[in-house]
Amino acid sequence: MLHHLERPALKPAPRAWSDFGTTPLANGLIGFIFAATGPVAVILSVGTRGGLSAAELASWVFAVFFVNGALSLAMSWHYRTPLAFGWTIPGTVLVGPALQHLSFAEVVGAFYVTSALIGLLGLSGWVKRVMSVLPMPIVMGMVAGVFLRFGLDLVRALGSDVAIAAPMVLAFITLSALPSWGLKMPPVIGALLVGVLAMALGDRWGNANLAVWQWAQPLVTAPVWSWAALLELVVPLAITVLVVQNGQGVAVLKTAGHAPPVNTIAVACGLGSALSAMCGAVSSCLTGPTNAMLSSSGARHQHYTAALVFGALALAFGLMAPTFTGWMLATPPAFIMVLAGLAMLRVLQAAFVASFGAGKFTLGALVSLLVTVADIALFNIGAAFWGLVAGYVVARLLEHADFAAPQA
Repeated sequence: MLHHLERPALKPAPRAWSDFGTTPLANGLIGFIFAATGPVAVILSVGTRGGLSAAELASWVFAVFFVNGALSLAMSWHYRTPLAFGWTIPGTVLVGPALQHLSFAEVVGAFYVTSALIGLLGLSGWVKRVMSVLPMPIVMGMVAGVFLRFGLDLVRALGSDVAIAAPMVLAFITLSALPSWGLKMPPVIGALLVGVLAMALGDRWGNANLAVWQWAQPLVTAPVWSWAALLELVVPLAITVLVVQNGQGVAVLKTAGHAPPVNTIAVACGLGSALSAMCGAVSSCLTGPTNAMLSSSGARHQHYTAALVFGALALAFGLMAPTFTGWMLATPPAFIMVLAGLAMLRVLQAAFVASFGAGKFTLGALVSLLVTVADIALFNIGAAFWGLVAGYVVARLLEHADFAAPQA
């Protein structure tokens, strides 16, 4: 089965230090800040409603950052490709209702079985074959539907908190319009610094105590095997990882000119999911938004160093999860909305171009986009998966001639 795993192309001697630069450093920092804010809030919200203790929540946050940070470092260095791993956010949302009628130990048991299923599917080569069958415009239609909310949040933030949002947007536009300035200060980093200054001047840091440091104390949760938990969670979780989340990540990396090792990524997700499950955390995946941020600008051969920055910061965040979580959640919502929206602006543009610019599968891409944006889950499976299914079915029925033409 190992012959299905992609080997890294032969590379010259390691030169990561010379590949580092201001732009990949900025992209790695922005990708990390995105992962450490909104997605963390999803974990806290789901876990709190599910009755998890503060220690169990801290253990969950530790695992998803420390384990996936280590995966990101190892895979990005080995393949010289930006491969940032995180955790499945749709899968986290799926866990919420399950915690209402299942014990946490039963949910953890489902995490372990999911990790085994993901790893076996990666070893079988099935994942790459499915990815190759899906037309890229339809996949990118789903990606555009997922990423659209970042652009909308950017606009909403300007209306809800202009004192924070407007200076950040103005700084971004100024640095983007003046290339000589933008080379010295990447526009998104400029927006971040202006946002921090606006929060400081307006005393908007909330109740965070910046002087308190706490180390993570992960808890090992013994699994309980329950048919109810396995039937409810395993297949939907595997789908969100392999098709929805990894599909996004692979699509954005291909759009940026990279060749991600699809089967090896799935096996790495299986390994990361098993290690995360030990601390009661949801399954690992190749993240779409973060990898999009890491590869959004700069020279392509430097993109992997942005992933190394992300991985290193994720390790540190995991070790001090209680401290950093408090800091990030103390910032105004508009700060995170603007920062993520500005970082994703060009990426969202590229997703729309890839969906509708080629002139093929345009109807299927539109249906995939609309179903994803509608955000209606069926059978505990998120809208992004159904967007892919609906787009593919419509394209097969109404755009069958496009399947006969060679695909890029």
